[in-house]
Amino acid sequence: MAKTIGNPLSWLLQGAETTGHHISETVSEMGSDGVKELPKARKLNMDDIIHSLAAGLEDFAACRSDAMFLVLFYPIIGIALVVMSLSMNLLPLIVPMIMGFAILGPVAAVGLYEMSKRREAGMEPRWVDAFGVIRSPSFGAILVLGLYLAALFIVWLVAADMIYSRTLGPEPPESIISFATAVVTTREGWIMAIAGGAVGAVFAFAALAMSLVSFPLLLHRHVGLPVAVATSIKVLRKNPVICMTWGVIVGVSLVVGSIPFLAGLIIVVPVLGHATWHLYRRAVD
Repeated sequence: MAKTIGNPLSWLLQGAETTGHHISETVSEMGSDGVKELPKARKLNMDDIIHSLAAGLEDFAACRSDAMFLVLFYPIIGIALVVMSLSMNLLPLIVPMIMGFAILGPVAAVGLYEMSKRREAGMEPRWVDAFGVIRSPSFGAILVLGLYLAALFIVWLVAADMIYSRTLGPEPPESIISFATAVVTTREGWIMAIAGGAVGAVFAFAALAMSLVSFPLLLHRHVGLPVAVATSIKVLRKNPVICMTWGVIVGVSLVVGSIPFLAGLIIVVPVLGHATWHLYRRAVD
């Protein structure tokens, strides 16, 4: 039988059909009254975090060039946002945007979870394998959860803008130097920094609760979005100190990786992404 090679348009149509099917399944699952048994959450300790980070580094070392290529566009997008903020007098939102990487990080690392999953199965993963997520039965649920986190990110930026308007605003700062000076030397600047940090921590905690193990669980098992999020919250409730420690490690790593013009994210995001997969494997039975 002769083999045929589809054209890009046919691939696109097939992908759209598959995605639509997955999304319809997700909507059906979200609206269902049926109760599914939650996966069992394990008790974690600091050794689990250390092991997950070490395994994440090992995965990164094995897939270094592929993983770095996969996340290359994240610092590029970040720099573009910073430049756009400067040109649009949105300077006070630069730091909230960088902090927002902690909210969007789980979405950015979905392809990395797939690579770690394949490597765990004994395969030799490549960067193109990350797009195998699209063929996952849970792709619709992954997409919907990603939209939730994107909406949370936007709400965070709105909240950060409101905090600035009520402290150092509402007029935009004249320059980066004047803005930094006002933050450090004025009472309003300190109030803005403390309030922004506190509110940002609330948003980061919400994102952590929703996505701690949700994305890896959806890739690993077709459990549906409600069950994945409920399991993530269950893991957090059973291991509050360990999970908060993990959240702090992720947040600090993203900030440090953002300092050299966001270039450090090319390394930080892959390592944290791979490590998150291994933390999930230790957290969920």
